[in-house]
Amino acid sequence: MKINTRLSLEQRDTVAERLHLLLADEYVLSTKTRKAHWNVTGPHFMSYHKLFEEQYEQLAETVDAVAERSLMLGIKVPATLAELSQLTRLNEEPGENPDADGLISVLLTDHEAIVRQLREDIESTAELGDDGTTDFFTGLLEQHEKTAWMLRSHLTE
Repeated sequence: MKINTRLSLEQRDTVAERLHLLLADEYVLSTKTRKAHWNVTGPHFMSYHKLFEEQYEQLAETVDAVAERSLMLGIKVPATLAELSQLTRLNEEPGENPDADGLISVLLTDHEAIVRQLREDIESTAELGDDGTTDFFTGLLEQHEKTAWMLRSHLTE
């Protein structure tokens, strides 16, 4: 079915490429946050365990929203672990199990990386005239900034 929203297929494809990279990053971050939830230990176990659970649940919603945004543009999404692993810009650390502060630092680094990338994505989609995706990216930017702030507040200087 033809999509008639004043965005050409080329514009929608360009935006979808950015969405797919973000989808992969959000999915990997969700997995890393679940890893932190499962592996955290120490005197703050319960509060960190709950914090990470809240965060991976929010990320699961974000993953779904990013995929749906691509579908709204009429572009199918990559949906296998192999595809997402190839697209992500985040690093995984297989076999690494840092302490609680290390887990928080890893997640903070990834949230900040997504914030930086979203700033570029916002500029790009604005130039393409896709106000809907620009607004969507802005909401995600605020979400990741808040999560980064919350993670940062748990680290000692």
